[in-house]
Amino acid sequence: MRVTYNPEDGEEQVFDYNPNKLLSAEREALEKRTGRAFKDFAMGVLKGDSLCRRALLHVLLKRQHPTIAFDDVDFCWDELTIEMTKGEIDLAVERLREKNGDEDMIEAMLKGYDEAPEDEGKARLPFAV
Repeated sequence: MRVTYNPEDGEEQVFDYNPNKLLSAEREALEKRTGRAFKDFAMGVLKGDSLCRRALLHVLLKRQHPTIAFDDVDFCWDELTIEMTKGEIDLAVERLREKNGDEDMIEAMLKGYDEAPEDEGKARLPFAV
C-alpha cells in the first residue's frame, strides 16, 4: 500500500506500508494505541477508521522522527491518502471471495481499481495474514 501524507503547511511524504513488514514493537504499539488485535487494526486502516489511520501515520513518522509523540500527529482527513495497488486489490478480492468476505468491502476495492497505482514488484495482501 501507499500512504501519502500531504500536510497543508509541510512537505508531502510517501510511505510504502506492508502490514506484514512492521516490526513487532510497531505492531504492539498499534495494538496498544487502538485497543485492537493487529488483524483488526489492519482492516480498520482499509475501512477508513480514523484512530487506526492516525496510529499508522504516527508509527510511519516515528521512523523518521523518533521523538514524535502520538499527540503531535494531527491532520485533516484530506491530508492523508491510503491506496492499495492494483495487485493488492486483486489478491484481497480473491482472498475475500474465497472466505465469503464482506461484499461491500469488495465492491469498494474494485471501485477504485482504475485509479490504483501499479505494483512495483510482487503484489502482497494489504492486510496481515
